[in-house]
Amino acid sequence: MRTDYDLVIIGGGMVGASLACSLGGSALRVAVVETFPFDSLTQPGYDERTVTLAYGSKRIFEGMDIWRNIEAQGVSPIKRIHISDRGHLGITRLDAAKLGVEALGYVVETRRLGAALNQTMRGHANIDLLCPASLENVMFHADAVTATIKQIGKHLSNEKVGTHLPNEKEEKKIELRARLLVGADGARSRVRELTGIRAQQVDYRQTAIVTTLTPEYPHQQVAYERFTPSGPLAVLPMSGNRCAAVWSVRRHEVDELLGLKNEDFCQQLQTQFGERLGKLQNPGKRQAFPLNLTYVRAPVRPRLVLIGNAAHALHPVAAQGLNLGLRDAATLAQLVAYAAQAQNDIGRLALLRQYADWRKRDHVAMTGFTNGLVRIFSNTFLPMVITRNLGLLALDLLPPVKRVLVRRTMGLAGRLPRLARGLPL
Repeated sequence: MRTDYDLVIIGGGMVGASLACSLGGSALRVAVVETFPFDSLTQPGYDERTVTLAYGSKRIFEGMDIWRNIEAQGVSPIKRIHISDRGHLGITRLDAAKLGVEALGYVVETRRLGAALNQTMRGHANIDLLCPASLENVMFHADAVTATIKQIGKHLSNEKVGTHLPNEKEEKKIELRARLLVGADGARSRVRELTGIRAQQVDYRQTAIVTTLTPEYPHQQVAYERFTPSGPLAVLPMSGNRCAAVWSVRRHEVDELLGLKNEDFCQQLQTQFGERLGKLQNPGKRQAFPLNLTYVRAPVRPRLVLIGNAAHALHPVAAQGLNLGLRDAATLAQLVAYAAQAQNDIGRLALLRQYADWRKRDHVAMTGFTNGLVRIFSNTFLPMVITRNLGLLALDLLPPVKRVLVRRTMGLAGRLPRLARGLPL
């Protein structure tokens, strides 16, 4: 088994897997360490939820030449977005056709997106998937980093599937040596914990209840963002006239809502959403996820970089978290690939600081944007309510301002890496 790599990526969720896919077929040797089997129902990155891919994220996957595989798994384009404030007059509408793009975003089930990424990783000989395996320790040296992982199950060669057969009786520790360690292991990052990197956190005191619904009327590829006193409610178009619902509620309301019968749950959600899609019915499995803002001020150290939720976990309002992480992966892939081609050390601090400087503006903008939306629209102070509704109405009536906002949320603003322009590395 190979233990010497150029990059070791801790975390095989959507961001970590995307980084690996970006470097697939290159001369770089890449290992992806993931705790859960990729085809397991316990894999948190590829569960029963949906994600909204921004138009810019589609271009990243096009640059990686895997968008066709993702489309084959099934995606639902967002043609229009309807934003409203429950109980008030403020409304903003966004239309892809008027903004000159084919779609404002794409809704895809995380399990289907995971299948496309997993298939791509397994198709590249320079990528090894070490799974299930967990990170035990990290040691930094002048010219390398050593990651000790605990591996469970019998290893299979990359020519077969590049993973492990789960077997609790087979357990061993392996030392992986690399020039760069990438922490892509989520908001509760083990890499962060072992390296002593502190994360700033804000508890929103909200929990997202995630499910699917079937509306009475066709959704016509319209996504709805509805701000309510307890938190935002997103209803997103899916295939088969289904909708994904992401309902942010106050923490103390969660147990009661999860315990309701399906009909009663739909009625509660309907009260907040309104009648735009007629009767909401046939809810799928309900899942709950506590909501916090997590961000790291300095995501790089010599031979170490944090990306995705390990560096910045956002509130799901406006669906920016994954898209921000995909831009992390696209940027890091470009810098690492170009450094390797020039025979430069990919783990040197100067290169990683270049990555951090490039990504800082996007991180600050998206963190401020999502946090601001939650704070402003959760405030019941009357002058604030009036101001935000006037803002929604003004945004709807001012196309230039609307275009600036949409370009930012679509991942098309600022300095973009090649993949985010739909170009290969």
